[in-house]
Amino acid sequence: MSKKILLVDDDKDLVTTLAQAISMNDFEVVTAFSGTEGLKKILTEKPDLVIFDVMMETDTAGFEAVYQIRSKREGSKYAGVKDIPIIMLTAIDQVTNSRFSLNADQNFLPNISDFLTKPVDIDELIEKIKKFV
Repeated sequence: MSKKILLVDDDKDLVTTLAQAISMNDFEVVTAFSGTEGLKKILTEKPDLVIFDVMMETDTAGFEAVYQIRSKREGSKYAGVKDIPIIMLTAIDQVTNSRFSLNADQNFLPNISDFLTKPVDIDELIEKIKKFV
């Protein structure tokens, strides 16, 4: 049985391209086009890994979704998926000239597995997916 990847990004062309490349590597791909839709699908689809864009319906929608998933609140509806690997995609450095580092920004950023900067190198993305699932 193939591992299920949830891909969440508001760029439909990018989602189509990435979903095709990921599925060609024997992964099942489920897509969502907003942080809100991604949060719903993580509960219904129970993916093995999630790929979130940072900037969707708001500039921080991806981060906000991850904070909800990682919540340590008792009774959180995301308790069953709170430890799922999450890769963040971002073009934020192109928009704001800011760069994120998992080491340097650990206190600010939600607990994520890895970051990739857009434009996404598909081979690097597939390598990271295989590393976490």
